[in-house]
Amino acid sequence: MWPRIDGLRVLELGTPGEFRTELTDLALAGEKTATAGLLPLDYHAEGEEVEHVGERLVLVDDTGARVAEIEMTRVELTPFAAVTWEFAQAEGEGFRSVEHWREGHRRYWKSQGYEVDDSTTVVCLWFRVVDQEGGRRSSGAT
Repeated sequence: MWPRIDGLRVLELGTPGEFRTELTDLALAGEKTATAGLLPLDYHAEGEEVEHVGERLVLVDDTGARVAEIEMTRVELTPFAAVTWEFAQAEGEGFRSVEHWREGHRRYWKSQGYEVDDSTTVVCLWFRVVDQEGGRRSSGAT
């Protein structure tokens, strides 16, 4: 199960350390408005339901501290080979093409001990930051 803060599920972007800090900063700046998970790895193995449009989650930083509340604006389950360029761009990580996105994500998930193939179900989540700690608000983009 995923951790909860104030009854909301927690979203941790990437892996702990510099990578999580970079991705969290991109989300807080409104440059990262999407993130991907794997249905078998991140949901089935964790006993979690897929997010739904309108659901709010707590975004945490590398220390596990709450930095923002986000709201899901779009949720799609799609085969790895069918992830779109629109989604890759929304991840805000500087991918040059959807193929570049696929290479990077295949490598990332392999480093986490999971091999993806073209039919592996990817959970594509679009979100917006609705409240940042310290009272700053962001409209986010979808």
